[in-house]
Amino acid sequence: MPLDGGINIGRTVQSAIYRDGVYGRRPTVPTDPDALAAAARRRMTRTGWSYVAGGAGAQRTVAANREAFGRYPIVPRQLVDVGERSLATTLLGRELPAPVLFGPVGALELAVQHQRGGRAAAPRNAEPALARAARDLGLPVVISSQASTPMEDTAAALGDSPRWFQLYWSSDDALVESFVSRAEAGGCEAIVVTLDTHVLGWRTADLDLGYLPFARAEGIAQYLSDPVFRGLVEARVAAASSEAAASGSAPSNRPTAAAVRSLLSMARHHPGPTLRNLTQPHARAAVETFLDVFSRSTLTWADLAWLRARTTLPILVKGIQHPDDARAALDHGVDGIVVSNHGGRQIDNAVASIDALGPVVDAVPDSVPVLFDSGVRTGADVFTALALGADAVLLGRPWVYGLALAGADGVRAVAEHVLAELDLTMALAGVSGTEQIGRHNLAL
Repeated sequence: MPLDGGINIGRTVQSAIYRDGVYGRRPTVPTDPDALAAAARRRMTRTGWSYVAGGAGAQRTVAANREAFGRYPIVPRQLVDVGERSLATTLLGRELPAPVLFGPVGALELAVQHQRGGRAAAPRNAEPALARAARDLGLPVVISSQASTPMEDTAAALGDSPRWFQLYWSSDDALVESFVSRAEAGGCEAIVVTLDTHVLGWRTADLDLGYLPFARAEGIAQYLSDPVFRGLVEARVAAASSEAAASGSAPSNRPTAAAVRSLLSMARHHPGPTLRNLTQPHARAAVETFLDVFSRSTLTWADLAWLRARTTLPILVKGIQHPDDARAALDHGVDGIVVSNHGGRQIDNAVASIDALGPVVDAVPDSVPVLFDSGVRTGADVFTALALGADAVLLGRPWVYGLALAGADGVRAVAEHVLAELDLTMALAGVSGTEQIGRHNLAL
């Protein structure tokens, strides 16, 4: 349903669920966050669940992200006129119906590869399903560099709905420039540079399965659809062909069943007919090229000037956990901050993201938008982040679980549940608008 500024959405959603219950109908997806995750786990493949839900090391940061919200209790207030409430806000000059965005999630196709019960959706259907839900609600989508759908297709599905682009800074600057140019052409309204994934964290769930989606060409649609990247692949194929001709030797490794399945995945994801891709080297070369250019660990704050010279869009940096990094970002021309620890996926035993939020907010001027993610599961979590100074929140895993369970309807339902609880939490805390939420609403 359209949010219309989120006017009393809590009562609307809650009443609709109870009315449907009279006829024996249950919510599209569970409203309890743990039940939602459990249902998605049963639905998803083992590898898909591990990639989406897993974190670094012993999973302590994943747990800390959630547990830390308990250190910031909300204080209810009584006899305040909250008969009409609004979630509406303004972010980077854009009026939004609520201070919530759909955060970037890579390899989203893994959510629609089902373990049992029905056929999996095609990989390129994942982001369009998200886009349909976001368009219905009017909430922005942050399109991932590691999407399973080219950004142009996602933009088409979004129509006039707002979208940003999340950038992993490749080791090939021409590819970075191409991504940014495509994002601008696709109507993106901001660039979000992820800083904390220049190397992959020690993700034990994926390691124990020996599974990285990108090594099977899953989640690299932005690259496979990019002219600069395709040029890199062609150069790699040509070089390998020349080397093989000069040596006169052929590969000696005997294929295993797993290797054949991986090669088939590469061929299916690569542009063009699968059978042709199986007989040519380009699909495998594309994966090898991606693994070579994915990240760049030599970046410094000074490199942001290069990006600033190549786009007029607002630039936000994602992964900030320390006030000094927030100050450095602003000193180098950044327009906004995203406080995040990548959902606990990068460093084990790291500071909980919500604990980092307040100090970062205090370190930057009020005019600088500060967004928050990592550990957000409920509307009460959103309220807490807003009370600590966030201007908006990026929702991540919960909507992915909704996608796994019910496609676009599941994504929409998860977002509505979160916003409904946010609205009801505001009412019970004596707040009628998101701009009124502050630290005075917490027992600090």
